Amino acid sequence: MAPPRSNSPGGGMLGSFSRFWQRTYASDYIGFVLLLAGYLLIQFFVEPFHRMFSLNDLRISFPHAEVERVPLLHDFIYALFLPLALLTLTNLATHAPRHKHHVTLLALAIALILTSLLTDIIKNAVGRPRPDLLARCAPKPDTPHDILVTIAVCTETASHHKLHDGWRSFPSGHSSFAFAGLGYLSLFLAGQFRIFAHAPAGGGVVGHAEKVVRGDLVRALVCGAPLLGATMIAISRCQDYRHDVWDVCVGGLLGYTVAYWSYRRYWPRLSSGRCEEPYEGPPAAAGEGGGGGGGYGRVRDEEEGRNVD
Repeated sequence: MAPPRSNSPGGGMLGSFSRFWQRTYASDYIGFVLLLAGYLLIQFFVEPFHRMFSLNDLRISFPHAEVERVPLLHDFIYALFLPLALLTLTNLATHAPRHKHHVTLLALAIALILTSLLTDIIKNAVGRPRPDLLARCAPKPDTPHDILVTIAVCTETASHHKLHDGWRSFPSGHSSFAFAGLGYLSLFLAGQFRIFAHAPAGGGVVGHAEKVVRGDLVRALVCGAPLLGATMIAISRCQDYRHDVWDVCVGGLLGYTVAYWSYRRYWPRLSSGRCEEPYEGPPAAAGEGGGGGGGYGRVRDEEEGRNVD
């Protein structure tokens, strides 16, 4: 009598692919490529919803700033290239292993691209006019001032982007991108400096008579500095009349939330005794002799929570 067939993909091409998928970061990279593709498709092919407006609305009557305090290129420098350099230098200075370098930069990349995609999806769906919409639109001289009108009254034809971008006010893309990149940098530094750690290095259990030393104020201020930088970038968008306070607050909250979500996929909570070390690897790889407990280290992380005051 023949033995029953196993449903597990133990051999063959399918089994090899399954093991590769479970033991590597392939799903993360494929997900990143999909997010990037979605973002580029929105940039090239999607126009925002054009909400109706009135020429009497003072909230959209501000002048259009031709020179921005923080142009898009500078936002990339501050929120992408600066964190990238500081993250790499920190890992080099601490002689971090290759795995730590890898997940540090992977989590940053995912946070930035996911934030950008979500921001643009919301921007185009909401179609909220910017504070400088009338300056961008240049409505026809005979347009009534006391009724709602549409984009059809606009005479701006020289710059397609300038006109249609006037309906992409909510949320602020500069703010969300800044808080995603600089927010992730702040979280990373807080973990490396053990600012909020409740247990000694090495993961030992804290006894009742053992004193837990918290991070000093100087290191805490260093960790908070990136958030101050992101805040100043967000404020500049109000100063340039590109957004109002509501736009930049929601954008900042969105960016920081995604940064925290991406950070916690690869790193323990900041109060963990092992907060400076990332999880060992993908669930299958960590569960097969990797010493990490499956699920990106979640089991070990929760066990620490029961042992630490």
